[in-house]
Parts: sequence; C-alpha cells; structure tokens
Amino acid sequence: MTHSTIQSPAHTFHIPVMGLSFTVDTPIKVARFGISSVISIAEDHLIELMRKHYYQSLGIPFQPISKNEDDYRAKRICDYLNLVNQIVNNQIGVIKQESFGQGNEIDRYFEMLPSSSLLKSAYLEMNSAKNLCEKIKLQDYLRTQIVPGSIDVNIMTKLDKSNPNQKGEILDENSDAIAALRGYAQSNLFQSSIVFSAGMNPRLFNYLEHCEDFSLDAQGNSIKKIIVKVNDYRSALIQGKYLAKKGIWVHEFRIESGLNCGGHAFATEGYLLGPILEEFKAKKQELVDAIYIQFTDTLTRLEKPKPLKINPIKLSVQGGIGTYEEDYFLHQHYHMDSTGWGTPFLLVPEATTVDPETMDLLCKAQQEDVILSKSSPLGVRFNYLKGTSAYRERMNRIAVKNPGSPCTEKHLAFNTEFTEEPICTASKKYQKLKLAYIEQSELTENQKVTQKQEILDKECLCVGLSNSAAINYKEIFLKKLTAVTMCPGPNIANFSQIVSLKTMIDHIYGRINSLTKSSRPHMFIAELNLYMDYFKEMLTEEISLEQMDKRKKYFNTFMSNLNEGIEYYHSLKDLLADSAKQQFLKSLQFAEDELKQLQQKYALQII
Repeated sequence: MTHSTIQSPAHTFHIPVMGLSFTVDTPIKVARFGISSVISIAEDHLIELMRKHYYQSLGIPFQPISKNEDDYRAKRICDYLNLVNQIVNNQIGVIKQESFGQGNEIDRYFEMLPSSSLLKSAYLEMNSAKNLCEKIKLQDYLRTQIVPGSIDVNIMTKLDKSNPNQKGEILDENSDAIAALRGYAQSNLFQSSIVFSAGMNPRLFNYLEHCEDFSLDAQGNSIKKIIVKVNDYRSALIQGKYLAKKGIWVHEFRIESGLNCGGHAFATEGYLLGPILEEFKAKKQELVDAIYIQFTDTLTRLEKPKPLKINPIKLSVQGGIGTYEEDYFLHQHYHMDSTGWGTPFLLVPEATTVDPETMDLLCKAQQEDVILSKSSPLGVRFNYLKGTSAYRERMNRIAVKNPGSPCTEKHLAFNTEFTEEPICTASKKYQKLKLAYIEQSELTENQKVTQKQEILDKECLCVGLSNSAAINYKEIFLKKLTAVTMCPGPNIANFSQIVSLKTMIDHIYGRINSLTKSSRPHMFIAELNLYMDYFKEMLTEEISLEQMDKRKKYFNTFMSNLNEGIEYYHSLKDLLADSAKQQFLKSLQFAEDELKQLQQKYALQII
C-alpha cells in the first residue's frame, strides 16, 4: 500500500476530552493556536446551554432547539459544532490580518510552537531578518501556514441509551450515541475526527455506513476521520478490522493508560502501558496490513473503487504524562504521532472550563484526594476528586436519609433490576429500592454494610460533569442543580498552580518546568503503583476461599502480566536519564518484592 502526503499538525500534543463540560468549548479557546482538542457530545442539554451562551456572546439571536423537535439531539449537536467551527475560522481570519512584532496573537501562534518546528524556525528567521523585503516575504509565507487545531469530538460508546421517537417508536437510529454521531456527521467540520472510547458498540459502528463524510476519496482522504481509543493492541486489531468490514478506515488509535487517566478507568488484566506501547511499536505494520486487507476486501465486495493512496494509521498515547522528558521518550522511543495532555490543562483557564471552587480544590489536591472510586453508575471504576460540591451534596443527602440524585438526563439509565423501564443506579428511585432490598436480604451485617456503601457511592455524572460550564457562564443547567463532579487523573497532585496557556505549553516542550512536586514518580512507575494497589484491593475483596478458587486463574494472569511489565521496565533503565534511573529502579524493586509477598500470601502462580 502507498501513502499520500498529509500536512503535519502544528503541535505534537493534543488536549483529550475531559468530563462533559471541561473541554466543551476548548477549541474556541485554543484551536486558533494550532492546538487540537476534543469535545464531549454526550450531553445535548449542555450543548444547548453552550449554544445559547455563544450565540448571545456574539450578538446573534439564539433559537432554542426544543426536545419536542424531531431528531432534536442531533440538531443541537450539529448546530453547536457548526457554531464552534465558525468562531474558530473567524479567529483564524483575524490572526492572519494581524501585524507581527506587536504582541498580537499571530506572534503567540508561532511562539508556542515546538522548538523543532520548521515554522518556528521560519518565524525566528523573520524576526531577525534585517532586509525589509525578506522580512515581508517571510511574513506573507507564515500567514499562509496558520491553520487551526482540529476540532474533534468524543462519543463514549457505552452511553447509548435507546430512546423513543416522537411517535413512541424505539429505533436504533434514535439512540443517544447514534443521534450524537449523526449530529457530528451532519456538521460542516472539515478534517476533524470523532473519537470512539470505551470499547466496541456494533450498532454505533454499523451506522457509520450511512455517513458519507467518513468515506475515503481516491487520494485516501476523508472529510471526517475515525479515532478509536484503546488500551491494548488486541482491542485495536479487533475494532480496526470490524470497522474495515464496514468499509471504514481508522485514522488513528489513541492508546490510553488503563488506570493512570482521568474519568472512567478501564483497567487491563495487569498489562502496563510500557509493554503495550512496545507491542504497538513492534506490530504496527502487522496491524496496518491486517486492517488494510480487510478494508480492501470490503471495497471489492461492495464494488467500490479502492483509493489510490491511503494515509498511514497514526498512533497516539495519553494518561499520566507530566514532563517533557516523558513526552519526548514517548515520541522518540515508541514513535507516537501525538501525546495527550489532559489533567494538567484543568489548571489552565485559557484552555478548559472549570468553575472557581473546583479549580481551588484541584490546586490543593494531594495524592490521597484522587481515588479510584465506584462512583460511576456505569459500574466502571472512576478517578474521582474528593471534597467537590457534588461529593458534599451526596453526603448531605445520605446524612438526612434521602440518598440518591434527581435523574433528569437519564443518559446512564440502564438498570432494570427493579423496574421495567431502565433507571440510573445513582437515582433516588433506584437507591431507595436497592437499599431496602439489601436490608431485607439474608446477608451478614458486614456484607450489608459493604453493599450499601457501594450503592451510596454512586453519583450523578450527567449533571455533575456538566455544571462547571453552567457556573462559569452564569447559566442554570437543570432545576438549579449546581453540584460539580471532578474527575482528574492522579497526575493532578503534581500540578498545584493556575498557569497560562503559554506556560503549560512551554512546560510540555521543556522550555520551563511547571511541576510543583520534585518527588513525582515516572509516569510508568505511577501507573505500576496504581495497578499494584488495584490488584491488592481485588485480592482483599475476594479473600474467601470460594471466591479465590473461582478467580485464581484471573489473578495468576494479572500477577504474571505485572511481573512481565516490571521485567520490561528493567530493560529501559539505560534509556533513562541518570538523574531518574536510581529512583526508577528502586521503585521497580519495591514492586517486585511486594508482588512476591502477594504471591506467597495468596498461593498464586506466575504463568
């Protein structure tokens, strides 16, 4: 297969999706500087709020899209994305007209580029040019090279509740995720990507066949692209081939740490990020070839022309990156095309949308303040910041014996344990029924306490992850619910001050150091420690002999994968800077010793 030439992005990093509201308008803030970022399009009520805010801020009459309208969810999303695109394009138009050398945003665009950028070199050459004609010539050239960062969107594939249409019919095309996909597909975004996270959803992926903007032209280009977020090689191969069977080409696989990330944490069976990246590096061509063969076979079957060229599949990584050295290593050693910097940008108001109270909590957050909670109604572990307004509200409701949240949005309403209509496990209705059921059960008192706590831990994420934007823009989200849930990665403990966009970018590119904790462990060690804690927690929770016997094979596999990961990290020691090597090896030895103790205590075997 041959490849067509594609333009490289201005920056070597991207800002991943965070929560529902934290990056909901990030492209409006950063795209004009060539920075790519991702909007969540899961919550259409939040999208409607943002439409109202930005139309009014631009002095344009706001026309609400009512829930009574047919396909309202897709219409809201489509119109908001078109509005964001219009704003960003207008910003780019303004920047291109600005004068150089007067502290304008045109200078900021080039000043923030990585030092290795050819455009940065051209900009510096222009600044130092003595000949006026040469200077103007370089300025004209630089103006033509100003392009916005990609305005990307995210759909968490598990958030795909079925909904009735206006006639009361339940149709696949009206589900939450498919309606969101349709809204994105109908938008006028160009050279944008949709990120699918949380695994494969066949009915969502199948709907892509109806979206022409994802089809490749003769040169292997498409109006819109597909990015699939994965946490191991096998998942990439399965999802890539599945989409290829539908005639859909994956543009990028976005590899994320299973536990060292913000929001929902999809733990692997002990596979660590370093070995996962090594497998992608070793098998990338094998991955591309397998998907390409399936893709071209599908085009032949469908009697569609094959593109003359196809752009190479990109690989990116995110989850716990905190230093220039780590970022550089990911690019150079594993050949990553981009790195995702999420959690640190929560402390950059020029890039993300976080309300003042929650921002203050983030600045003060210590390692113990971010927990791998069971707060998500999805039943997936969730990195969660303690002490937020949503946490306090939930605890107050429990204290007055009125647990649970009002369920207004119902995006996470999937439980049918007690009701015919699905309800959310964080809702008042479910928690009342479930707590009564546990109380009447024949469980021991300790078992009752444990199960009740797991229910009371559930928190409304639809509203909690949306409210920061509502508070910042002085809007009311729903029924005056103002509690905020925050879901940073554990890495937030190493960043403790609000900084400018330029400062954070300078930190990423190694021009300055914004870390506030010099004792921060390497990102690979931080993830290893998280997995060790997770493993110990599982072993402790399933201490009974009966449970251990049922899960012994799983635990043996988990421990073996951790052991292989530690051995792999030993092989990297000569690639580390001398200043980091000693602490890195010391941490590996500690994990090894702890793993041996667990092996002996629970009679586990390395397989």
